[in-house]
Amino acid sequence: QVQLVESGGGLVQPGGSLRLSCAASGSIFSINAMGWYRQAPGKQRELVARWGSGGNTNYADSVKGRFTISRDNAKNTVYLQMNSLKPEDTAVYYCNVDLTRYVLGSRLPYNYWGQGTQVTVSS
Repeated sequence: QVQLVESGGGLVQPGGSLRLSCAASGSIFSINAMGWYRQAPGKQRELVARWGSGGNTNYADSVKGRFTISRDNAKNTVYLQMNSLKPEDTAVYYCNVDLTRYVLGSRLPYNYWGQGTQVTVSS
């Protein structure tokens, strides 16, 4: 099995910073892409930032220039550095991972979600 462990959420004042991390562990052959999504109350889950298999990154327009996604491949960990936080960034942030597992002699793709971590931006 595979586990995703998220950390780093919390309460911060507007203009402040937080760093989220998500570590994947377990039966993993390779990790193809890692990303962060968020869901605010009453809204749909949306992409925040994603690091693709080729090293390409993409961000939601609302966070460009403020958030930075990075990966530590040796640790199977993805980070989200969030600066200049705004109240509208308040949401539950979820880690998402596309990976390959070696199951019964075959390499199979899987997608996993983390448990979510609350980020609240408020004065």
